[in-house]
Amino acid sequence: MPNSAAIPQSDPMAQMAFDPMSAGFIDDLIAAMTLEEKAGQLTVMPAALAPAPATAANPEAVPGSIEEQAQAVREGRIGALFNGDSAAWHREMQRVAVEESRLKIPLLFGADVIHGFRTIFPTPQAEAAAFDPDLAERTARAAAIEATATGIAWNFAPMVDIARDARWGRGVEGAGEDVYLACLLATARVRGFQGDRGLSDAQAMLATPKHLAAYGAAAAGLDYNSVDISERTLREVYFPPFQAAFQAGALSTMAAFNDLGGVPCHANPWLTKSVLQGEWGFDGFVVSDFTGDMELIAHGFAEDERDAARLAFNGGVDMSMSSGFYAEHLPDLVRSGAVDEAEVDASVRRVLRMKQALGLFDDPFNRMAPDAAETTDQPAHRDLAREAARRSIVMLENRNDLLPLAKAGQKIALIGPFVGGPEHLNGPWVLFGHPNYAVSIEDGLRAAMDDPSLLMTVKGCEAEGEIAGGVQAAVAAAAAADVVVMVVGEGERMSGEAQSRVDIGLPAPQRALVEAVVAVGKPVVLILKSGRALVLDGAAKSADAILCAWFLGVETGHAVADVLFGDHAPSGRLPVSFPRHTGQSPFHYDRKVTGRPPLTLVHGEEFKARYRETLNTAAWPFGHGLTYGRIDYAGLDVGDGRLAWDGSLTVSAEVANTGARAAEEVVQLYIHDRVASITRPIRQLKGFQRVALNPGERKRVAFTLTRDDLTFVGPEMDWIAEPGRFTVWIAPSAETGLEGTFELLAG
Repeated sequence: MPNSAAIPQSDPMAQMAFDPMSAGFIDDLIAAMTLEEKAGQLTVMPAALAPAPATAANPEAVPGSIEEQAQAVREGRIGALFNGDSAAWHREMQRVAVEESRLKIPLLFGADVIHGFRTIFPTPQAEAAAFDPDLAERTARAAAIEATATGIAWNFAPMVDIARDARWGRGVEGAGEDVYLACLLATARVRGFQGDRGLSDAQAMLATPKHLAAYGAAAAGLDYNSVDISERTLREVYFPPFQAAFQAGALSTMAAFNDLGGVPCHANPWLTKSVLQGEWGFDGFVVSDFTGDMELIAHGFAEDERDAARLAFNGGVDMSMSSGFYAEHLPDLVRSGAVDEAEVDASVRRVLRMKQALGLFDDPFNRMAPDAAETTDQPAHRDLAREAARRSIVMLENRNDLLPLAKAGQKIALIGPFVGGPEHLNGPWVLFGHPNYAVSIEDGLRAAMDDPSLLMTVKGCEAEGEIAGGVQAAVAAAAAADVVVMVVGEGERMSGEAQSRVDIGLPAPQRALVEAVVAVGKPVVLILKSGRALVLDGAAKSADAILCAWFLGVETGHAVADVLFGDHAPSGRLPVSFPRHTGQSPFHYDRKVTGRPPLTLVHGEEFKARYRETLNTAAWPFGHGLTYGRIDYAGLDVGDGRLAWDGSLTVSAEVANTGARAAEEVVQLYIHDRVASITRPIRQLKGFQRVALNPGERKRVAFTLTRDDLTFVGPEMDWIAEPGRFTVWIAPSAETGLEGTFELLAG
């Protein structure tokens, strides 16, 4: 196994010492490279041995045969491959690179490991509902342990795009609508993927926060659509999660598909060079999204392939994914003077330095376990998946304390298109986990019930289609049951990339099914499966109990049963607001007040910022979530209400569990700047604490505020704080809570 990049003796550079441990190793290697080899290091292609969903999702790129790809590696025309999942195949391709190519430069293997590798965890937005960065770090660490065992050293995650329009399907991959929570989870996931033993560790997987930038702000929630927002919004809302991820150690990032103010992010030097490298000091590399440089032509920004390669590279994209444009056109662009070779060298240096940091020059095979199956099927990871899943469940309603259900003595009708499996359990963006490993809700409930024969199951309809006689069968089952559990929402192909929706309500067949079953008159528990906030109306909204169960991964059934039967109390909170109507989209809790805010809840109030049909409030707001205890808030204390410019202020409240069951409450802190030089959101989350409370227990929960918590992007585009009055809430959600005031004093 070679541990250096020695060049064959026939090469005129043969006498150079290419010692990976030497200070000048990377520069010496670059000096020995041809333009074609440099372009190859800046080219990443889909693996010829890739799971079907990877190629099906993006059919434009054809990777070629395994032998064709191996030959390209021999010739130095490929520097990285992605979405292969075989340790044996990775080992063979790496052997070709380090034994048969001229410069012996190891390949970098990447992948889309979005919410698990073999063990599939809840989708990222679902996991965000746990409001627990430690949990996010642990699931990311487990995913990295499994993926690196097959040779993967580079992950195209986490997605840190803020998503405020539920019509956009890719919100499922992120952390929701809030900047504060998104920053915490971006940090946690980078740490989890990369580990704490350095990037050269065999279980470290380089993180790639994406998509730079503002992809989640696509107009009308339409995937790939244009984005036209202010620089202030970029800096206050969409940039901070990237900055948090980079501060946590991420050294690669991915460009966004969208244009930004008319300039595509794949050819935007202000974004990548001025801001990313200049302002933030980022010294990693930028990779295109799948054929993102190719798409500059369709944008109407580039004339042809050669022009697209020129614009993307000069725009700050170091590595081209899937199009092959850099390998094809970059050498000639340099020779013609359209691209500066020194800039090419700088990009190659960034990529090679990362390969060096990952330990690939020292041991190109260090992430390829001899028996990857043992590493990627660990009982501890299944246990973690179950924990993550049940903690991601949010109880929206529990009228008359219908939940938890009893495990014995009652007939349960389990109805809906998602009662079984193996489909619709893991959720979108699963390339490497097999759906047959996932536990269905039916199986989970049967395993938990004392007498499984008391469970009757009927689909009633498909996700988006009718079943002949399905509604009648569901009504009959409901009539014969003591309680009905309905599992409705989205199929896993209804969320994710390219899955924008104009109506975020239940599809018509499911709506008809719910109406018919609720009309039977039995108590109804509604379990929602989705990758986004949904709009519920009619019978669905009036269900006796509603659990938001998202896409929970391989332990879906067991986790739902854990919560449904009360073995674990629900503790999740909404990371996205659930609007009342699709027409409110985009909707987020931290919107601006406006100069004509509504003053009452009375319909018909004229000339105010309101819709004819409803107030612009949430059906269930950000941060909302119930538990099986009863939680009361009292005794808000803001001290003397004075925060010194360089001091701190403690804000506290008493939280009590007056119910009969133990509970976990997520206590949230919000602020509002009442007068500022730039209009401010009606609320902003500035902290939260998870508090365990036994029945009858009370705890005082305290938060500390400083001037840093009150900053915003001012008139000159820098972060400032201004003296003045602030409103503060300690609350169970973004639309409720105990309210007080304090003053930030001048320095």
